[in-house]
Amino acid sequence: MQHHLRRCGGGALAALRRLRHSASSAAASPPAAWRRPSPPPRLYSTAEMSQQLPANLVQIMEQRMKLIEQRSAYLQEQINQPAASPEEYSRANKEFRKLESTMELIKELRSKREEIEGLKSLVTNAREEKDMREMAAEELLEAVEVEKRLQHELFRSLLPKDEADERDCILEVRAGTGGEEASLFAMDIFRMYEKYAQKNGWKFDVIDIMESAVKGYKEASGTISGPGAFGKLKFESGIHRVQRVPVTEKSGRVHTSAVSVAVLPQADEVDVQLRNEDLRIDTYRSGGSGGQSVNTTDSAVRITHIPTGTVVAIQDERSQHMNKAKALKVLRARLYELERHRLHMDRSKLRSEQIGSGDRSERIRTYNFPQGRVTDHRVGITHHSIADVMEGESLDVFVDALLLQEEMDAIASFGA
Repeated sequence: MQHHLRRCGGGALAALRRLRHSASSAAASPPAAWRRPSPPPRLYSTAEMSQQLPANLVQIMEQRMKLIEQRSAYLQEQINQPAASPEEYSRANKEFRKLESTMELIKELRSKREEIEGLKSLVTNAREEKDMREMAAEELLEAVEVEKRLQHELFRSLLPKDEADERDCILEVRAGTGGEEASLFAMDIFRMYEKYAQKNGWKFDVIDIMESAVKGYKEASGTISGPGAFGKLKFESGIHRVQRVPVTEKSGRVHTSAVSVAVLPQADEVDVQLRNEDLRIDTYRSGGSGGQSVNTTDSAVRITHIPTGTVVAIQDERSQHMNKAKALKVLRARLYELERHRLHMDRSKLRSEQIGSGDRSERIRTYNFPQGRVTDHRVGITHHSIADVMEGESLDVFVDALLLQEEMDAIASFGA
């Protein structure tokens, strides 16, 4: 990691920290309403953008700008091709739309550079009147600052991104080691994310809950819908460990339990196509904790994806049709994540080394109630107000640190 950053130059990391600080400040404002369009990019101040990007990064950026312009022109031709099939048109149009915002920045930057060249000519032209040259000099300073801002914005837009970041997500929480105490903590964690979703103006819907004997959650799943939901929560996947005195403990001893969390990007039917011959669908009668009957009809649904062996069972709704729809949604998300993980492992191990793979077997965070602290083991951050974290109020302490680490990795891969 440090080797990559040295190759990029110290200015790259400094620029990233300024940009990330700006994003964190913006995140502290009240959350946007559900599905409200995101605001336009903030105009960074002169002080924030006064540093030039390192020359090697600028050179790489220029090369990528040319490639994007060429690709955009090619896609435009494909879209306007009468002989293109619906699939070809849809694919080209989707990619073209992804490049639009970057193309706008490129055009702005190119235009601003032309303006700067014109102003430089005025400033150095001895034939022009002194007042005109002074006015051009002032405008030149302003134009150079705008150029720096555009350059930084474009640089950030070119950093490697996870295409699933803007998607809605599915949250799955399961009690692990620790018996009934683990199920109680699973319930606490599930509710923590529900409160965090509400804090961010996202929509939270329960998919399925399997209660334990003490009314904790053996398993619980839900959907979180809102702009950037998966992008903010994707690093929450893993083992969450709790240290506290269980309510069933008579002698006051502190126990250690664990809960696994999985955050999956929601997949559309276009992303994952499920063939009927690949699915085995079983229906059965719903049951609750202790074995008592929840329903007198075969409304519960279990779907097995035969090629991968992936199994999803839903019994939350009284309608078999609704349970099947929920199960298919979860199945698509799991299969989509399996493919994303395969591609990720094929392409790079950088994020796995720096942040962690997000695998459920990996302990990522410890919640120590007697000491009132929460520690994230990937970024080495401890927050000393566990109550605020469990209320979803201070979870951003860890979320922002993990996103900053991700951007540092992105800068390293950009320079490499």
